[in-house]
Amino acid sequence: MTGTGFAVFETAIGHCGIAWGERGVVSVCLPEGSATTTRARLRANFPDAVETEPPEAVRWAIAEIVALLRGESRDLLAVPLDLDGVPEFHRRVYEIARTIPPGKTLTYGEVASRLGMPGSAQAVGRALGRNPFPIVVPCHRVLGADGKMVGFSAPGGVETKRKMLVIEGARADEPTLF
Repeated sequence: MTGTGFAVFETAIGHCGIAWGERGVVSVCLPEGSATTTRARLRANFPDAVETEPPEAVRWAIAEIVALLRGESRDLLAVPLDLDGVPEFHRRVYEIARTIPPGKTLTYGEVASRLGMPGSAQAVGRALGRNPFPIVVPCHRVLGADGKMVGFSAPGGVETKRKMLVIEGARADEPTLF
């Protein structure tokens, strides 16, 4: 995937980033500690992209992400994603993850079962670990067996996952499966 533009924006959990191309969003970055480090990550991942004012669809996506991370219920299903180069299995995992409502969770095994592939929870975890669209593809809403907070590769790890779930209204001490 290649990006033509990117932007850094402030949220309740820190400065996030977004990159886009002609077919939609190509990446969302969770906070890296500061706007400068988030910007540096985007520049490293998309060296040909220019930091610029986002097009209308991306401005809308940013507003929805900011609202979600402020605690407002948003599903982000309408955010256009450029899935060029994303393996088919990952696409299917991301499609299921996008249906998990804010404040609700599934386990990796439940996602695997919904794929019609029970027993492939680890493959689901690997796909979500490579998710280029965190928040829009809400990998933070997928938990380990018995609702355990595991497997979050974003900056801040499991604590970031827990924080995002609490903002969305999920109970941090027990799973809220749907």
